[in-house]
Amino acid sequence: QVELVESGGGSVQAGGSLRLSCVASGYSDRRYCMGWFRQVPGKEREGVAMIYTGGGSPYYADSVTGRFSISQDDAWNSVHLQMSSLKSEDAATYYCAARRSKCDSGSWSIVTQFDSWGRGTQVAVSS
Repeated sequence: QVELVESGGGSVQAGGSLRLSCVASGYSDRRYCMGWFRQVPGKEREGVAMIYTGGGSPYYADSVTGRFSISQDDAWNSVHLQMSSLKSEDAATYYCAARRSKCDSGSWSIVTQFDSWGRGTQVAVSS
């Protein structure tokens, strides 16, 4: 059974930075699509950033491109989201998600394409 555990959420002033981490356990190989969605109350969950642990370029939502960066550990079971220049609209619950198949431009940000989810970590941004 796959388990995803997020950490690193918190409260920060606008313009500040936070780093989220997600550790996966239960995968039998080192290649899967893993990354972050976020959701605010009353809105749909949206893809933020995704990376394929087997290699390749990551994917980012337009709203975070240039400000957020996703990376993975050499240990292959952890991904991190470095968030900089945070804005009030970045405030949300951030969820780690993963699936065994490769990431692709057509499905990386689709909620139903992921079968493993973390419980979420809160990010608050004050202006």
